[in-house]
Amino acid sequence: MRADKHVEIYDTTLRDGSQGEGISFSVQDKLLITRKLDEKGFAFIEGGWPGANPKDIAFFEQARKLRLKTAELVAFGSTRRAHTKAAEDMVLKGLVAARTGSITIFGKSWDMHVREVFRIELDENIRMIEDSVRYLRSKGRRVIFDAEHFFDGYKANPGYALKAIGTAYEAGARTIVLCDTNGGSLPTEVRRITQEVARQLRCPLGIHAHNDSALAVANSLAAVEGGATHVQGTVNGLGERCGNADLVPIIANLELKMERRCLPAGKLKEMTDLSRYVYEVCNLPSAKNQPYTGQSAFAHKGGVHINAVMKRPETYEHVTPSKVGNRRRFLVSELGGKTNVMLKAQELSIKFDKESPEARRILQAVQERENQGYQYEAAEASFELLIREVTGRRKRHFEFEKVEVSAENIGDKDSSSTAIVVLKVGKKKGVGVATGDGPVNALDKALREALEPFYPIVSRVQLEDYKVRVVDSKEGTAAKVRVFIEFSDGREVWTTVGVSGNIIEASWQALVDSIEYRLTR
Repeated sequence: MRADKHVEIYDTTLRDGSQGEGISFSVQDKLLITRKLDEKGFAFIEGGWPGANPKDIAFFEQARKLRLKTAELVAFGSTRRAHTKAAEDMVLKGLVAARTGSITIFGKSWDMHVREVFRIELDENIRMIEDSVRYLRSKGRRVIFDAEHFFDGYKANPGYALKAIGTAYEAGARTIVLCDTNGGSLPTEVRRITQEVARQLRCPLGIHAHNDSALAVANSLAAVEGGATHVQGTVNGLGERCGNADLVPIIANLELKMERRCLPAGKLKEMTDLSRYVYEVCNLPSAKNQPYTGQSAFAHKGGVHINAVMKRPETYEHVTPSKVGNRRRFLVSELGGKTNVMLKAQELSIKFDKESPEARRILQAVQERENQGYQYEAAEASFELLIREVTGRRKRHFEFEKVEVSAENIGDKDSSSTAIVVLKVGKKKGVGVATGDGPVNALDKALREALEPFYPIVSRVQLEDYKVRVVDSKEGTAAKVRVFIEFSDGREVWTTVGVSGNIIEASWQALVDSIEYRLTR
């Protein structure tokens, strides 16, 4: 790729991303994500608004100790207040105190916002922009100017919008960022307006898009086509309302399909790792259908699709999964046929032809189980155990003699459940008795207690997620339920499934499969 096709990636996960509902970063979380973004080769990391809250002040103080290799830390804030001096403005003072080499400030470029929200004169807003940029430049800081609501402002009053960003550039801003703040613009508008601005204002342009119309990624790419060389967004599209532009598919599209270099060589294949890491720090479940990096992004279920992918992957895969650090998966269901079964077995080093008796027996077992309510495409650990069982390769690590669970004080705020598990490992007996917050928690604890003397590795297995689905709702309270349980040992994540008319029995099936899977591995 040519040097003139480089695009700066500016991450605002720590600031704009933290405004998403249900997201709250600790200072340590922000430091961890900063290190990870730097490892991946991002150009800019917006750390927050120093002075806005104690957490951001503490972050910038501690972040100065980080030895970043590729990224530049950026402080974010606003222009000075109306009818004040920039040198006396507390926001600008706080930005300077953060001691970052670059500072991003936002200012209004939509005349309606200036008149009806700020309720100040249009000329005063221009002076606010000019004074703020000049003041920060006088302190030796590089300035990035975010023109808030630029596309709405340009459509309403192009002359004033251009005057706002032209003033910022003339005052010394290094990059002018055009913002689609309410996320309502279309890609055709963004491309056209960016091109028009690029012709009239000879300066580096950037894009900051929100996803309220599900177009933030498309708008960011359209802006690059229009001349932008700086893209702002968040990892996984975190952010206020419907989120910000997701930098993960933006980077992948720019590098793989638009011949723009965003990251150092070799870093694109680490995008899946980055995406899942940020979800983990946010304590959010990964979006399985997330383009490029989601668990389902290269998952194939239909038999016809799988047959085609085995011959020519590009028939149903727009890029090679490994280029972004992901992998191809074949989902097992009654729709997939014997090819799915054969390919999944090969992953386990169990080899047989798709026309073999083993393939037919496994497919028959899957179809029978799915008819009962089981679902294996999201429970690959249970499917692996099923393959081993049908082919005679499943080892039983323990046998049960007794399993009991009782609930106490139902309806009481201090209600609890007690479980007893008695099992045998070879000729030795294991006993577990535990109290938990509900029957499933009690069973989980009792099972571990009984097994740990024989298999210490069980102590490292942690329950990550628990989901219940009704299989046949028309049966009312007598309906079967399907339980999915996700476990992790810190290195691998796996999911098992159980089905029964009794939710505790279904949960128990999934619990036992989870432990057996880990011991088999």
